[in-house]
Amino acid sequence: MKRSILSSWMLCLTLCAAAQNPIIRDQFAADPTARVFNSRIYVYPSHDIPAPAGQRQDWFCMADYHVFSSSNLTDWTDHGVIVSQEQVPWGKPDGYSMWAPDCVEKNGRYYFFFPDAPKSGRGFSIGVAVGDSPTGPFRLQPEPIRGVSGIDPCVLIDTDGQAYLYWSGMGIRGGKLKDSMTELDGDLQEVTLPRRNDSIPPMTMLVGGQQMEGLPEGFKEGPFVFRRGDWYYLSFPWVRGDATNGQNPTETLAYAMSRSPLGPWDFKGIIMAEHENHCWTNHHSIVEYKGQWYIFYHHNDYSPAMDKRRSARIERISFNADGTIQEVRPTLRGVGITLATDRIDIDRYSNAGRGTTIAFNDTLQPFQGWHAVLPARDAWVRYGDVDFSTLRKDAYVVVQVRAKRNTEISLRSGKKLLARIPVTVVTERGGFRRDQSGQWLTLTAPLSYLPQNLSDVTVTCEAEAVDIDWLQFRNRPDYFAAVPHGSLPLYPDSAGFIRRWSLQEPVPYEVRSNIMLTDTYLQEMVARELPKVNRKKGRWHTLDSQSYNVRLFRFAELSGCQPYNSLFWGETTVVCPQEQTSVRLAAGSNGASCWWLNGEKVLTLDGDRRMVEDDSVSRRLTLHKGLNVLRFCLVNGPGLSDFCVRFIDENGQPITHFFIP
Repeated sequence: MKRSILSSWMLCLTLCAAAQNPIIRDQFAADPTARVFNSRIYVYPSHDIPAPAGQRQDWFCMADYHVFSSSNLTDWTDHGVIVSQEQVPWGKPDGYSMWAPDCVEKNGRYYFFFPDAPKSGRGFSIGVAVGDSPTGPFRLQPEPIRGVSGIDPCVLIDTDGQAYLYWSGMGIRGGKLKDSMTELDGDLQEVTLPRRNDSIPPMTMLVGGQQMEGLPEGFKEGPFVFRRGDWYYLSFPWVRGDATNGQNPTETLAYAMSRSPLGPWDFKGIIMAEHENHCWTNHHSIVEYKGQWYIFYHHNDYSPAMDKRRSARIERISFNADGTIQEVRPTLRGVGITLATDRIDIDRYSNAGRGTTIAFNDTLQPFQGWHAVLPARDAWVRYGDVDFSTLRKDAYVVVQVRAKRNTEISLRSGKKLLARIPVTVVTERGGFRRDQSGQWLTLTAPLSYLPQNLSDVTVTCEAEAVDIDWLQFRNRPDYFAAVPHGSLPLYPDSAGFIRRWSLQEPVPYEVRSNIMLTDTYLQEMVARELPKVNRKKGRWHTLDSQSYNVRLFRFAELSGCQPYNSLFWGETTVVCPQEQTSVRLAAGSNGASCWWLNGEKVLTLDGDRRMVEDDSVSRRLTLHKGLNVLRFCLVNGPGLSDFCVRFIDENGQPITHFFIP
């Protein structure tokens, strides 16, 4: 049932609004290290890019680092590039080897640790850049950390202020850092690396730190160490199985615990299982933020055919009473609260009914996102953690859908019905097409129920299969105000424009193009449609427009009607204290319109028009003493619809000596 609307990429500029997974929606962002600085969360990922010519095309390719931040885990700001490969004084300027980084704060300074391929030698080194802010600018140190050969640096600053560095290289290693945060504390050991093949001789190097003991056999990398209470946690990507069927084994996320920051470690098990789609890697960080622990990790969401292009995700993580970690299940929904007034990408669902799937909106442009595919009657999809508290009672919903046949979808919160939305697909009518089957439609509907607390949105397909891209709840903008019974009369504004109208909810009316709205066409349309209006077909609303421009398009949208290809009728009563002669009606409309005064047609605006003040002016008219009825009809095709109207005198000056009851 309808409800009345009568009731009162540049630095620090690119906002990646993403309350769902993946959290960064305009670029690849792998290996996300999350840190909390000054009550805000910062994420330092690596940055996968397509390999340029001359580089290995089926391998990881990373040339720089961005940093992102958020205060609510929902809205992420890209602070731009903080370090790029050509800036590193000791690094290979075309190495494309800037893998997983980390950043920590000590004594008011921020230390950014990152791996890179050195200009000479083989393997990786780990460098440091120092800044006075979590977002930089960072000053690169002239040399990498001596005694560290490997990737995936992680730094733990313990409660006593001692910093520890962990990295992947000859297993997972760790050691103390000096107060400078740029040197290992302790002696370096001479280690001879084995031959890779007969053409490469053994290599002797100095290595610092120690190998972490107590970890399981198998490939391990990407250490992330954190402390919770008296326990230290060493978490890491781990391959627990062998290659099968000729495929590479994929990584889990696993962990061990210790009472000491350098072990020995007691292996506990899996935090997150292998990705179901066999994405080869996973890489993560674990952080507490505002009383809740989160795990940041990656998946190849935007690149399903190439798992070397990955995207950052977040999930909540929980601990048992003995300190062990509960296994985490990856989701599309992710974390964070979504305001109902923000766009809700329903394809990032919390859960869904059998058969529901997702598909790219454009397979050639994956960053355009996905849509949910509800295959049949009673299919459903649920999106959780929606905050409805910002909505008013006259809120409405906008949904973008696509269907091949007429159908209906329903929106619920819990067991409460929010809205029913018919999806009408017109494939052939009157010799031309309007809404072709398979095209995206943006539909609106008023809400029949407004949730009061944090809740969810469930979309159900009532009849036939439908695709759903997004939905958004909106408050009624202040285009109109209600006119309750007994309201005071309203005078025209200072420019003479009439703002109080009784408007009929529009009815569908096919218009291929506004160009066809000739005077003859309008006369035939009025003769055919006016009797229906006189029989009071449709619902009427009495409104005060908040501007001189009466926005019929918004009126249709907010009353749950289709704003395009619509026919509007309206009227108002003008009360004059005395007769006024030689007045003219001046009107402008977006769409064609016809105007009557006291039952006599006095003005027609035909063709394809924009709303322009005083676009057309009538002949001389007379406003009688007492009541005068001004009436209009307006029809539009694919465009917007609105109008402005007033009475003017012989000199073009506004007439304001009347009121509207």
